[in-house]
Amino acid sequence: MRIIDLSSPVDAAGFEPDPVVHDVLGPKEAATHMSEEMREHFGIDFDPAELPEGEFLSLDRLQLTTHTGTHVDAPSHYGTRAAYRDGPPRHIDEMPLDWFFRPAVVLDLSDQGTGAVGADVLRREMDRIGHTPSPMDIVLLRTGADAWAGTPKYFTDFTGLDGSAVHLLLDLGVRVIGTDAFSLDAPFGDIITRYRATGDPSVLWPAHVIGRDREYCQVERLAGLDRLPAAHGFRVACFPVRIAGAGAGWTRAVALVDE
Repeated sequence: MRIIDLSSPVDAAGFEPDPVVHDVLGPKEAATHMSEEMREHFGIDFDPAELPEGEFLSLDRLQLTTHTGTHVDAPSHYGTRAAYRDGPPRHIDEMPLDWFFRPAVVLDLSDQGTGAVGADVLRREMDRIGHTPSPMDIVLLRTGADAWAGTPKYFTDFTGLDGSAVHLLLDLGVRVIGTDAFSLDAPFGDIITRYRATGDPSVLWPAHVIGRDREYCQVERLAGLDRLPAAHGFRVACFPVRIAGAGAGWTRAVALVDE
């Protein structure tokens, strides 16, 4: 079995609208930190100089959103309404794990440009590859946007889905849709331009808003979908980190290819 990494890194050196703060305590600094923490919380005095080489264990501190790097959006991210169930939409720690380890299909949208594509484009791509996703398959959208990761262009130039495309996939029984772009919807600027030109509220983030009526998860900011050996015939694992009450959780998404 070959394992192909489909994740983008959390990298404080790259451009992010919500900047990532990554502070590192080296082993010597962490020794002092450990000593102070032990004294404050447990009443234990310990001289860091007694440690081997005066070092303890390095410690990383991160400040970032759950939508930084490759992550899974939970239904609670889409809004407070859940028309499909009694009670509120589920958070990321409440989602069934079997959604996130499934056979997968990759659809190539890399020739579509910036904006939102519809169901007709997805049907044409399914016809091209000769394969239609089965219920519970994970569908991955290869837009090529990951080439711009870490730059402002990553957030402004990519292909998203319109409402008809999302409904098509959900009608097929898909419950997890992934993309190598920043969002499953079109870029902010494209959406606002179309809304101001038409006055049509259905163009306002339809891929996310549909999640208020139909329960599903998105995996955003994937990478390396061009390295998949075929459009189908492999599995994807994208288990989200279990963050209590969160609308999203990071994932180390990988493709598992039998050889």
